Amino acid sequence: MDTLGKARLLAVLAPAALLGGAYVAQYGLGLPPCEMCWWQRYPHFAALGIGLLAFVIRPARVWTALAGLAILTSGLIGGYHAGVEYGWWEGITACTATGADVMDFSTPLIRCDVAPWSLWGISLAGFNFLISCASGAAVVALAAYRK
Repeated sequence: MDTLGKARLLAVLAPAALLGGAYVAQYGLGLPPCEMCWWQRYPHFAALGIGLLAFVIRPARVWTALAGLAILTSGLIGGYHAGVEYGWWEGITACTATGADVMDFSTPLIRCDVAPWSLWGISLAGFNFLISCASGAAVVALAAYRK
């Protein structure tokens, strides 16, 4: 398989695996997503679609690189979310508000500033940051590589 083929495959497998992991956490482990968790999923949905387009629409290199940039976007949002969870900075959404600031009690509030799960001190948002940035950068680099 050539370099572009590897990039296209990674551009589809990485967001599919990360979205799969998010849905396993949500439905299998009972960890409902907060607002910022959803923000991280949207670029992965886009990357998955764009990555599939790279297999059928030319120029494949451009579509693959765009998918890689979408994966990177999710990673950067994950980095921001992880920073909110770790208390490095404040979030910009209502899901980081205190209970007194929330006026609508009709739906449960899923907090964005509290990590519901972590491994080795890394939250799910932190893992998304690490994996998405590494795989997104790899996709872009492989897509740009020419012999």
